[in-house]
Amino acid sequence: MLLPTVLDLTTLADGYRDGVFTPVDVIEVVIARLHAATDPAIWISRFDDDALRAAARALGPRPDPERPLWGVPCAIKDNIDVVGLDTTAACPAFARAATEDAAVVARLKAAGAIVVGKTNLDQFATGLNGARSPYGAPRSVFDQRYVSGGSSSGSAVAVASGLVAFSLGTDTAGSGRVPAAFNNLVGVKPTPGLVPNTGVVPACRSLDCISVFATTVGDATRVRRVMSGPDAGDAFSREIPPAALPGDGFRFGILAGADREFFGDAETAGLYDAAIVRLAALGGRPVAIDYAPFRDCAALLYGGPWVAERLAAIAPFFATHAAEMDPIVAAIVGGATRFSAVDAFEGRYRLEALRRATDAEWAKVDVLLLPTAPTIYSVEAMRADPIALNSNLGLYTNFVNLLGCAAVAIPAGFRADGLPGGVTLIAPEGGDDALAVLADRLHRAHPTGCGVDRSAPLPGAPLDAPSDDLVAIGVVGAHLSGMPLNHQLTGVGGRLLKATRTASDYRMFVLPGAVPAKPGVVRDPGFAGPGLEIEVWGLPADAAGRFVAAIPAPLGIGKVRLVDGSEVSAFLCEAHAVAGATEITELGGWRRHVAG
Repeated sequence: MLLPTVLDLTTLADGYRDGVFTPVDVIEVVIARLHAATDPAIWISRFDDDALRAAARALGPRPDPERPLWGVPCAIKDNIDVVGLDTTAACPAFARAATEDAAVVARLKAAGAIVVGKTNLDQFATGLNGARSPYGAPRSVFDQRYVSGGSSSGSAVAVASGLVAFSLGTDTAGSGRVPAAFNNLVGVKPTPGLVPNTGVVPACRSLDCISVFATTVGDATRVRRVMSGPDAGDAFSREIPPAALPGDGFRFGILAGADREFFGDAETAGLYDAAIVRLAALGGRPVAIDYAPFRDCAALLYGGPWVAERLAAIAPFFATHAAEMDPIVAAIVGGATRFSAVDAFEGRYRLEALRRATDAEWAKVDVLLLPTAPTIYSVEAMRADPIALNSNLGLYTNFVNLLGCAAVAIPAGFRADGLPGGVTLIAPEGGDDALAVLADRLHRAHPTGCGVDRSAPLPGAPLDAPSDDLVAIGVVGAHLSGMPLNHQLTGVGGRLLKATRTASDYRMFVLPGAVPAKPGVVRDPGFAGPGLEIEVWGLPADAAGRFVAAIPAPLGIGKVRLVDGSEVSAFLCEAHAVAGATEITELGGWRRHVAG
């Protein structure tokens, strides 16, 4: 069976659909590649071969159209919980067994993904280089002398080597973007809060984002959509209204003059300049910005009191095990003790002042186009000067989460020595979907292969622009945000349009025997109840048709009146199916029932 050197979602989906191969076939290829892999530092732990075969067999022989990641092998950064494997955060003394999957892992599994294992990282996700781990330093797939980028080092190398089709990283300062640049990959970093961090060892809890590495923007975006939506376990997760970007004629901010810093790497600077030309050819207008307020904001992440958040994340462990940590990481985390509560407030005031200054620059542009990293370093150089060189790598990434932005890192080409460079498109909060379309267009304007395979054509079709011609469907149960079937909406490009309540004459029951558990909603004219929680989602027309056609009896779609008097097509249940069922109307919705 032939599979591309670097795996992708389109090839897998097409092969499964056409019966060319099954998940068991694909997993056998993955297992063979795992045993042949030449970089021993990619993994911290993984499921054994028989467990992977069992997971593939459990999916069955034919694809499930309701599971958008059916049969797709993936890797998870080892600061994200996966049942069956320890979570170490690259610190053996910290290792603990995961008692339940992180929220995002549960959603990926529900969508049909197969978790292969847990990947290496800069310890406690502290670093942008990938060389701060007792489990070894993964290397760029193009030259073993050079860093892979971090902290999501193993996650990027696993995809770029063709061991999995996508992987999860985390991103606080650029950890989901810099490794993409150094391994010829796409790195999608969502707006903070769009994807929940429940079950993740935090670095800076208020800033952390779960990120996705893949071969194309389309693949990474599909995975991000499956994971999106609030979770009760993460107070920072939230619904984020989508923000549009202009079509042709968009303005993109670029570096100019003294703001251009590549630390002597003229070839990476040239890759950035070439990307500017390509984006202009796609209809954009380059606008020079003053990068100073963004740079000053970036400096707060490690030079300001946000370092204290890294200590807050592991304070009890640090108090008794600091000597067992990587010395550089321990020094960074231990440096948090110099900050006081007053410093924290003053840092917040400084951030807001800088935010106001960056607003003036955002008023000039719609997106930013920046180098992902100004250069790349050898492992030897990084070990000789670990603090300063790591800081250099974050010059154009550190501000993004502090300012609540979305970002997509894409490949930009190669230097003469064969090492890759990358650029990143950045948009204000909520611009994730629109930014993905633009980033995909820019990537396809200069394809550089996929991961280690520089000659591979980019798979899949170009991403379509977010459509305003969406079909509204109301959901009341397992399809709500954060519920087990929500991925059936997000995975096809669904957007949450609003969260509201039904009119008072609807009743809710627990349908007996439903897996996963589902409610049955019936209208009872004259009944005066509290109204029921309902979310209205917009689906592309073709996806809406498939979604409605797949709804099993006794459920169906009918008109439901909302509390404001409007109507929406939404889930209703045949009345006979709730006879004798447990009524939960008084709870006001399915979410409160599930919460117990």
